[in-house]
Amino acid sequence: MQMASDGERDILGLWAGEHGDGEGAKYWLRILTEIKNRGVQDVLMVVCDGLKGLPDAVNTVWEKTIVQTCIVHLLRNSFRYASKRDWSQLAKDLKPVYTAPSESAALDRFAEFSDTWERCYPAIIRLWTDAWAEFVPFLAFDVEIRKIVCTTNAIESINARLRRAVNARGHFPTEQAALKCLYLALMGLDPTGKGRGRWTMRWKAALNAFDIAFDGRLSAGRI
Repeated sequence: MQMASDGERDILGLWAGEHGDGEGAKYWLRILTEIKNRGVQDVLMVVCDGLKGLPDAVNTVWEKTIVQTCIVHLLRNSFRYASKRDWSQLAKDLKPVYTAPSESAALDRFAEFSDTWERCYPAIIRLWTDAWAEFVPFLAFDVEIRKIVCTTNAIESINARLRRAVNARGHFPTEQAALKCLYLALMGLDPTGKGRGRWTMRWKAALNAFDIAFDGRLSAGRI
């Protein structure tokens, strides 16, 4: 899904994953190259949830694009490694990391978090360390931009609708039949346009900050 310069959200296509290589760099490179060939010449930022191979493919197709990991997914994945009784305190101790005013401040807060939790949950520390390069880009931006790019929630509600449509059928005789089911589910989203209208209102506050941060690339009419 893409968000254009006017705040409109559009689904650019449906692709079936390839067995054994559904999240590999070669797979994503083919998809992104197709999207570029269809006219998407510039992308400011890609927000994803840690998909393997996607960052490298993105920067091969669009050299100046920033890849940002979804903070919400990073937090959820952290809780997977922890006892439920510690979730509340972990969330409290991680918040200063992802709300830090700068990357250097985030590093300091993460060091404090590591001192507290590494002995109990070393896998959480490794998770954040491995994701750090894709975690920190949004820390350089205005708070209004952070609200837009820190999560993939903009597409999660769509994914939930697609899962319900697939689960309702249970079985598909062919890949094409499955894609048709997903297409029909997408066509039934937001028939009145009210949802799209609410989203574009959220975009207004971030618009100017985005245009300044990306040196006018947004106002140039690019995506």
